[in-house]
Amino acid sequence: QVHLAESGGGLVQTGGSLRLSCATSRLHPKTNYVGWFRQALGKERQFITTIQLNGGTTYYVDDVKGRFTISRDIAANTVYLQMNNLKPEDTAVYYCAASTRYNVYYSTTAYDYWGQGTQVSVSS
Repeated sequence: QVHLAESGGGLVQTGGSLRLSCATSRLHPKTNYVGWFRQALGKERQFITTIQLNGGTTYYVDDVKGRFTISRDIAANTVYLQMNNLKPEDTAVYYCAASTRYNVYYSTTAYDYWGQGTQVSVSS
């Protein structure tokens, strides 16, 4: 059974940093992307970034470019999200997800498996 588990969320001040981890197990053998999404209270879940497990190509939404970095440790079966210069508008529940698609990486519908989420709160 595919399992993804996020950790590393918490409360930080504006300008602070957090590193989220997504521990994966029993990923589908055709998994192509592992990505991060976030959902603020009362808003839709939003794509942030994703990484191709083979090759390491990354994609980011404009809001986080230059501040967030996604990386993977294949041996540890873990994908990370380093978040720097955090802003109050980054406050949300952050989810990692896995996709077997090749042609779409930014849509929630492209991801088959999801973690339970971790809360990130940024105070002003």
